[in-house]
Amino acid sequence: MDVSKLDGKTVLVTGGASGIGKATALAFARRGANLILCDVNEAGLAETEQQIRALGRDVFAQCVDVANRHDMEAFADAVHARVEAVDILMNNAGVALGAGMLDTSLEDWDWIVGINFWGVIHGCHYFVPAMVKRGRGGHVINLSSTAGYVAGEALLAYSTTKFAVLGFSEALRDELGRHGIGVTAVCPGVINTPITQSARMRGLQALPVLRDGMIDAFRRRNYPPERVADNILKAVQRNRAVAPISPEAWFAYVVKRLAPWAIAWMNRRLGERMRREAGAHAP
Repeated sequence: MDVSKLDGKTVLVTGGASGIGKATALAFARRGANLILCDVNEAGLAETEQQIRALGRDVFAQCVDVANRHDMEAFADAVHARVEAVDILMNNAGVALGAGMLDTSLEDWDWIVGINFWGVIHGCHYFVPAMVKRGRGGHVINLSSTAGYVAGEALLAYSTTKFAVLGFSEALRDELGRHGIGVTAVCPGVINTPITQSARMRGLQALPVLRDGMIDAFRRRNYPPERVADNILKAVQRNRAVAPISPEAWFAYVVKRLAPWAIAWMNRRLGERMRREAGAHAP
């Protein structure tokens, strides 16, 4: 899909109040698109809406829990009362959980699967059929992660949801291709966004030394969401199936395919290092 000029097009972004969602919504607006946004963060959503209006674009924003099918159904009804169908759907809303299986409760599973995977399913279920029916193509962007092809014990549930998003996106791409709708799974990498501060931590991961170390590593890496947004637009332009973004995301993507044993070795070493560090700071 040509995204070089998007005048008259409508883009929907879930999780548009901050981070990658906000940055990408603004990038689409700068290219002429009108925006539809949702998030549970009312204040952040209002700020993004104001910035898009300042660019001279129309925007409709609504507080929505993507994990709640009734919320998403009502949101879709409101959107389709305004437009026949969106041109680009970006299922971006997501949360993080640092924990192994033994430290992950069923409530944690409900929370992270509800947002990270059901949120993507709900977005596609309620908005893609209208895109198909309209018959003018479009594009679906689903946020996966480097953890969507490299799994480790420290992000067990998070990786599970992101692997699911990646597989869902690849299958959906086959189905929607004959309708002229592209599908891209975006795998950003280590990005400096608010998700690191809002992540839930369990077990060893909840120790301040490990949690603070993780947040500091993302901050020092300082790969901003604006660079992710630019690369997402490039991936849509090129109709890429999978779009690793940062250098480490690309590195892991290539190594996972050429030398999966190396990824397994690195994950084991990282796990051992985490346990040593936690033990050194244990009370």
